[in-house]
Amino acid sequence: MHIKSITLSNFRSFKQQPEIHPFSPEMNCVVGRNGSGKSNLFDAVQFVLGCPKFWSLRTEERQSLLHEGSGSAAVNAFVEIVFDNSDNRFSLENSDEVVLRRTIGHKKDEFFLQRKRATKNEIMSLLEGAGFSKSNPYFIVQQGKVNALCTMSDNERLMLLKEVAGTTVYDEKKEESLAKMEENKASIEKINETLTYMENKLEDLKGEKEELNQYQKLDRDRRAVEYTLYDKELRRAREGLDEIEHSRNEEVDKLSNLHEEVRTMHDKILAVQADEKTKKNALKRNQVYVKSLEKDKTSTVTLKTKLDLEVKELDEQLTQGNEVMESNKRELKSVNAEIAKVEKELTDNVQPVYDTAKTTMVRMANERDEARKQMEGLYAKQGRGKQFRSKKERDTHLRSQIKELTASKDEKESFLNDKRDKLSNLRKTVAAETKDLAAKKKEMTEKSTLLEKLQRSV
Repeated sequence: MHIKSITLSNFRSFKQQPEIHPFSPEMNCVVGRNGSGKSNLFDAVQFVLGCPKFWSLRTEERQSLLHEGSGSAAVNAFVEIVFDNSDNRFSLENSDEVVLRRTIGHKKDEFFLQRKRATKNEIMSLLEGAGFSKSNPYFIVQQGKVNALCTMSDNERLMLLKEVAGTTVYDEKKEESLAKMEENKASIEKINETLTYMENKLEDLKGEKEELNQYQKLDRDRRAVEYTLYDKELRRAREGLDEIEHSRNEEVDKLSNLHEEVRTMHDKILAVQADEKTKKNALKRNQVYVKSLEKDKTSTVTLKTKLDLEVKELDEQLTQGNEVMESNKRELKSVNAEIAKVEKELTDNVQPVYDTAKTTMVRMANERDEARKQMEGLYAKQGRGKQFRSKKERDTHLRSQIKELTASKDEKESFLNDKRDKLSNLRKTVAAETKDLAAKKKEMTEKSTLLEKLQRSV
């Protein structure tokens, strides 16, 4: 049996170490500078094999085994060792290789055998069967152990040979067995003392049992006598109770009759009180009715006086309404006359002016068309060069005609603008007169409505 390969991850100085292999089955040597991780590799082997200092780890000890390099902090770490089991040193059937892995974290410490989860006791039994006993940690010789062995005394060397040979395990088991035998002897002595005490107690209980039987017999006789006496007293008490119950029933009947009489008198009193209350309420209602009649009489007299005053006021308003109606009629006649006058003025003055302006506009439009035709004729005469002796004569003639036409056009446009202004003024006058007429008609309608209301109120 020998180690074939070791795999480390996040264990102390090893961040992510690939598989270390192969290992020689005879002798291997790890060489490196100080701080390169030789001791950490040695601790990794002890960590998996469960040496005493790595067997039971506290939280801070597990934390110290995790890698603390740069980057994110490691959460867990594991070490995996592959053993050659061709000699069947490990008691596993059909297994030429045995894979042991131990994983630790902040809150976990797990073992794996053949990459399957296993308990710590299973791993310990497997290692002890292969010679890696926790009580005999000399399968690993640490630095300084050889020097210490050379300086040991004979007794110390003898004890070391026993530990290496494994006899100390049996000595420890022997001492444990002797200690258990002593404990068992002490337990047997305690049991014998308990049995002796129980036998003595049993003898005492037998005597107490006879006394108890005699006491129970006497107690039964006592209870029989007490029962007889209690039965006689109960009979006498029941007879007395019957007599008391009979007298109580008679008293209850008398009391019921008295209650009935009291209830009848109480009902009569309530009837008299109710009658008295009814009459008092009727008297109060009559008094209230009389007071209300007096108030009605006063309010009626006041109302009559008020109505007389209102009749006088209505007569005065009627007289004033007749006068207002007469004045409104006169005003209505004057408004109608004014409306007729305005309509006549509109017909006599405004309408002829409007018709004249319209005729003038039509005439000016005809003159404009005629001027356009003359201009077109002039343009047609431009090609007649033979009528003039020279070009200069022709241009002079055309300029004079253009000036005449331009002057005629300006004169007609001025005349047209004047007519347009007069027409606009006439339209404004007509609109104002129409607006005044509508206002006067509205005022006349309102006065007619007011007159009709006054007539209806009269």
